[in-house]
Amino acid sequence: MRTVRRTGHVPGVSGVVCVVVSALAALALGGAPAAASPAGGPASAVAAAAGGWEPAPSAPWGVPAGARCDFPVHGEAVVDEVERLVLARYPDGSPKQVAYRGDLVVRVVNTDTGVAYDADAGGTAVVEHRADGSQLWTVFGPVLVGVGEGGGNLARGLYIVDGVYTLEISRTGYKTVTMAYGGQDDLCARIG
Repeated sequence: MRTVRRTGHVPGVSGVVCVVVSALAALALGGAPAAASPAGGPASAVAAAAGGWEPAPSAPWGVPAGARCDFPVHGEAVVDEVERLVLARYPDGSPKQVAYRGDLVVRVVNTDTGVAYDADAGGTAVVEHRADGSQLWTVFGPVLVGVGEGGGNLARGLYIVDGVYTLEISRTGYKTVTMAYGGQDDLCARIG
């Protein structure tokens, strides 16, 4: 098993403020984000009520063989220090724009063989939750993205997408990655 570390530096890009993505495993894989943990305690509740940063833990997830890779996969955060800050809200109080920051390393496991890879998924992002249910992620750094068959402009698989890019998730779940700079690491190949 190999643990990867993010350097936070992308050649040719300077002055980027890191606001790291969390809920990625759940959201990028098509699930729902985990709610802020009560383990955050009263200070976290006060910060959230005051509009400050609050914990945004990633829930463990699993997908069957053929959904992302040719084999079943389980993912779980081994480092999860992610927080979120709601930047804008809709009139009903639901989040419109959310920033994420904090370290996130996800252990991705081929559950048939036990082969695992610790992937740095702590990218910088602001996520716009649109009224129609779609999302636009503006990202700097690595994010875990899962794509089903015909479910995006990347082939079916699990990827660490790293660099400067946008990730648009339609209301139907179709994922479009538009790279300004960077590339993708195929996690199915790493653990297959």
